[in-house]
Amino acid sequence: MRYLTLFLLCTTVAIAQKRKLTIVTWNIQYFGKTKNAKEMNAIAEIVKHADIIAIQEVVTGYGGRQAVARLKKVLESKGESWDYLLSDKTNSSEYMTERYAIIWKNEHIKIKRGKEGTLVKELDENVDREPFIVQFYVDDTSFFVMNYHAKSYLKDPREEIKYVLDYVQENYKDSKFILAGDFNLSQDEVVFDNFKQAGFKPTHLIEKTTLKRNCEQNSYLSCSVDNIFFSAKINAVSQQVIDFVKACENLKTSRYISDHLPVELQFTF
Repeated sequence: MRYLTLFLLCTTVAIAQKRKLTIVTWNIQYFGKTKNAKEMNAIAEIVKHADIIAIQEVVTGYGGRQAVARLKKVLESKGESWDYLLSDKTNSSEYMTERYAIIWKNEHIKIKRGKEGTLVKELDENVDREPFIVQFYVDDTSFFVMNYHAKSYLKDPREEIKYVLDYVQENYKDSKFILAGDFNLSQDEVVFDNFKQAGFKPTHLIEKTTLKRNCEQNSYLSCSVDNIFFSAKINAVSQQVIDFVKACENLKTSRYISDHLPVELQFTF
């Protein structure tokens, strides 16, 4: 009996260590009251397979909070239980401020009371929109997810991105850590080199993640700016850019959902 108990305990630990989780990051343009029921259902269909969804560009008014709650409700109508966290407003200028949202399936993924996520105030003076960080627990393991939306490419986000990456390296290099978001830069920019040399890996190299306003030469994709970086203690199983557009004739309708594609990472510890 003692050996059976030990066997079951070891098996349970092994299963926990090998549990696969999927995180999706998505800049959902103007995520608020502008999304009608059809668009909200389309969003839920695209991400319902994920375990964690990190959303950027939630509008700061009541409509943003309402939209996140609506998305949770639509996701739950598809058969699983979800929770969500909504950040405070970023400390930004009037036309830059937004909220972050993180939504997750709560059967196995938990947070602790009093640790409901926080904007990283240490970065407030150095970035336009300070990132939002949450510590999650799965079985006896914890990991961090940081949600970040860099300033516009036209405003050159390199310097503020360096502050964010340096902060992560200094505080979370030896942790199970995921940095997800819209960087408004491709990961092959020099600013990411030290971060990658420190052991943080991106999910993709060349796939484009933003949508053009109109198809050109039968292409509707523009830039590669959305990504998920993960520390050495996160094991990547698969990764992809989720192309929900698929064809030029769908571009106009798709842009009502967002002007960005989601990026996905499936991982274990």
